[in-house]
Amino acid sequence: MTAPPPQLELHPLHIPAHVDDADAADFREMTHVRNIVYREITGSDDNDLRPDELLPHYRPAPDETRLIWVARWNGRIVGRAALDLPLEQGSDTGVWLIELLAEVHGHGIGTAAYEVIEGAAREHSRSTLQSYAEHPNAPGPRIAAPTGFGDIPLDRRARFFLRQGYELQQIERKSALDLRAASATVDRLLDEARAASGGYRVVQWTAPTPAEHVDGYAWLKSRMSTDAPAGGMAIDEEAWDAARVQRHDARYLEAGQTLFITAAQHIATGELVAFNELMIGSDRSRATFQEDTLVSAAHRGHRLGLLVKCAALVAWRDIAPASPRVITYNAEENRPMLDINERIGFAPLSYEGAWQKVLDAVTDGAGTAGSSATSGS
Repeated sequence: MTAPPPQLELHPLHIPAHVDDADAADFREMTHVRNIVYREITGSDDNDLRPDELLPHYRPAPDETRLIWVARWNGRIVGRAALDLPLEQGSDTGVWLIELLAEVHGHGIGTAAYEVIEGAAREHSRSTLQSYAEHPNAPGPRIAAPTGFGDIPLDRRARFFLRQGYELQQIERKSALDLRAASATVDRLLDEARAASGGYRVVQWTAPTPAEHVDGYAWLKSRMSTDAPAGGMAIDEEAWDAARVQRHDARYLEAGQTLFITAAQHIATGELVAFNELMIGSDRSRATFQEDTLVSAAHRGHRLGLLVKCAALVAWRDIAPASPRVITYNAEENRPMLDINERIGFAPLSYEGAWQKVLDAVTDGAGTAGSSATSGS
């Protein structure tokens, strides 16, 4: 174990009851630093969140244990480290991030933070560690995904992963859609999708999910963990029920965020068989995020992915008319979904590496990979 730099303190972050409480100062400062880090990585403020938007996503929940530490350098918070531990039965995975201000790179803070993360993972009997990092395009050597789809630059983040014994398993494409420029295309494609999807209807709602759709939505959310392309990443099958849907929706509601779900319903059976999620914060003039989208395997081939995406974007004009763009992530090998996005007008912004290390299979000093930021909260 490497001794941490003497100027560094890593300590668990206290999660306050409210962001304006006296004990919430560290949480507020962590959020501020988080936002700066994302601006440094992405070159935009699309990922900015207020403390009151972020806090609900850190509430304790029966589905996942979230551990988080703040990094203090010379007494000032300069970053954070986090480890999410899914609580699905039999899970042995942990998903982590390390995010640091660019000004403190190169001082050993990331290495010290990673040792804390791996130690915590071992304490919780997790043997498979995963992390997702955005890799903005840059000249020079590149690393290809073992899926055969895409590559990323051998940048600072990639070198960190490699030093820690990680392997690149998959690449995700981050794309953006100019909502105003795509308007006519979306209308045309929605007509096309409706003509091709006889036997299905569109149903839409804003969280909280109405009772008549809870079971169908829960089933579709569970399929996201098994049906979406994952490359070589070990993915736990998630168990969703009405209570989990309620907890999921409640986090967005408490955060003041709007979560809008568009689903395709099979008319003959009443089953929900495809869905799309759009999310935006309380400031509806900011970027929109497209979250989960899935068409169940038994109902593919009816343009349902195109249907739910375009129907959502049309309805979104009334919900967030001032939002300039939609941001989404897709596995680079998920050509059917990328085809839909490209037809609508989504254009690549950057690429994200999915990195994984199996602790029991890696000896000290061996290995290939490791580092920095994930997207989201």
